[in-house]
Amino acid sequence: MKNVIKRAPSKLACNWPNVNILCKNVRLLAVLAIGLMSVMSVKAQSQRMLEFQEEFSKYQTQYRDLFFSGKHKEAMAPLASCIAMLDTTTIFKVSPIPEAAIKEQKGLLLYDQACGYAILGQKKQALAALEQSIQLGYRDYNNMVNDNDLVSLRKDKKYQALQAQVKDRQPISVLKKSAPYAKDDAKMEFRYQPKESKNLQMVRDYFKLDSVAGQGDELSKIINLLHFAHDNIRHDGGNQAFAELDAIDLYNYYKTTGKGVNCRQLAISLCEMYLSMGIPARYVTCMPADSLDYECHVINTVWSSQLQKWLYIDPTMDAWVTDENGTMLSIAEVRERLINDQPLVLCETANHNHESQQTKEYYLETYMAKNLYYFVCKKLNRFNPESVYRDNDPAADVRLIPVGFVNNNWKCDTTTDPEVFWAKP
Repeated sequence: MKNVIKRAPSKLACNWPNVNILCKNVRLLAVLAIGLMSVMSVKAQSQRMLEFQEEFSKYQTQYRDLFFSGKHKEAMAPLASCIAMLDTTTIFKVSPIPEAAIKEQKGLLLYDQACGYAILGQKKQALAALEQSIQLGYRDYNNMVNDNDLVSLRKDKKYQALQAQVKDRQPISVLKKSAPYAKDDAKMEFRYQPKESKNLQMVRDYFKLDSVAGQGDELSKIINLLHFAHDNIRHDGGNQAFAELDAIDLYNYYKTTGKGVNCRQLAISLCEMYLSMGIPARYVTCMPADSLDYECHVINTVWSSQLQKWLYIDPTMDAWVTDENGTMLSIAEVRERLINDQPLVLCETANHNHESQQTKEYYLETYMAKNLYYFVCKKLNRFNPESVYRDNDPAADVRLIPVGFVNNNWKCDTTTDPEVFWAKP
């Protein structure tokens, strides 16, 4: 085992590496909390969910504490209890928790079990648990390669074959195997609300964005606005802010409650700030290839008339990306360079809530490589684009996919033509 990234869902679901923690299985508790809130109206179901959560938490705390204090043999019993709970409970049949989340959780627990068996010298049991984990979708290749708990298995041919399977699941490997794009007959127009609109003028005045943007060139203004959003609206991937989805309401929600907003809401806020300054922008839902993967990430694409291209801007991470010469890149260029093993440079400011610095190796080559498989945008980019108080038209969305890609998680207009999707505003 190793320290692990906790992820948290948003709309379709969005994750981000908020903090490093000791054991993988704590991820289930966040998912359970969502399920619990969703079934609160049914008292018996909510009580049952709460009891399950408490018991699971008890066992997971026991095995984690024992394992990391070196009591590996003693840790195996509470770990087995966690696995058995997932195998035998029927509670998930009455909750909205995605089946993929439970499947992934069990895979992580079985991986931990394999580590325990390997440390105890029970090679046969370790390989069996590891095989089951991989059958359930385990895909953290870097962890598997560097995990000293598995060192006793390294020379085993079965282990080597299992490791090869996981290597093939690396996000960068999946992305490299994607089909190319191609021109098609799709006809769609992206529109951008003019800065003169009353609501966008209100955003500009409320945040004093002329002062925020400064007097420098266009690129410096784009980056200054990014820093402002990142610094003034905290990110919390596990929280769906109960507010209108506009920059002012989301900012005041954070300031009033102290609770952060998810990456989608943060990207919507920054998008409005750019639009209010007359800078064309969209918020882009970056999606994985796996239809059972319930996590994604939402960032911004911002048009630079100075460079005559779209730019990759991520307010969650205060991040942009350049090539080896320092030229800022677009989302499309970042994706292409990942596929072709071309140089990418992550800006030095990349961080999460000013608490953890991020690296190119994880952020770009693992996390974003997974989430750059296909993209979804709004056709109309405007103030408060997804109000919680009105029905949102799914036809307002459009997605860009590789040729032949089949995934119905997002039902909307579709194109395989990047020139259509990334058209100049």
